[in-house]
Amino acid sequence: MKKRVTFQDYAIVACGTLNMELNHLRDAGFLDARKILYTKPGRHEVPRELESQLIRQISNAKQYARRIIVVYGGKFCYVNTDNLYRKIDTIIQEQEEPRVKISRIKATHCIDMLASAEEMERISEGKDIYWLTPGWMKYRHYVYQDWDKGLANENFPKHSGGAIMLDAVGYYEKVMESEPEKILEFSDWMGIPLESHKISLNRLKSLLLAQIKPEE
Repeated sequence: MKKRVTFQDYAIVACGTLNMELNHLRDAGFLDARKILYTKPGRHEVPRELESQLIRQISNAKQYARRIIVVYGGKFCYVNTDNLYRKIDTIIQEQEEPRVKISRIKATHCIDMLASAEEMERISEGKDIYWLTPGWMKYRHYVYQDWDKGLANENFPKHSGGAIMLDAVGYYEKVMESEPEKILEFSDWMGIPLESHKISLNRLKSLLLAQIKPEE
């Protein structure tokens, strides 16, 4: 019988934007990490704050495990305009210690963690889509911090195919049933229609599993 892969020797540090998906995997028994720690959602808008929170949560994670997986994208989540050579992997490597190993899942951002480029191409049917996750709507005041209607008008309407939420946790349906006005309000603010597309968490699971390393 094939041995079940476990995260019991690991702690997870992740962007709070993905807490619904990761908590779902934890509750389903897949993500049995010693601890899952979250940074404040949407800190890509404030890189300095993202860096300080990431460092703090990695430090906290060391209290639970000496193997840590960081759930952050490598290209779009952290852009330091003051020092473009300073990447998120630079920050992560600086937190390593002789007995602490830290790795980051291989994705560019949280959309890429949920759906591959090929899957998004199939879902979009060739349309120009603005992609988002449930967390982008739930934590919109953090994700779009300091965005006014003018900035929204500059960014969203150019996506002629509208917005699609990649929803693996049933968030869109729950909001539509209980508070549909929130969907309408968010769509109106963006200036484009918003719909959801149900997906699985298989891609996120595979990205997490790829960071399980044999004991050295």
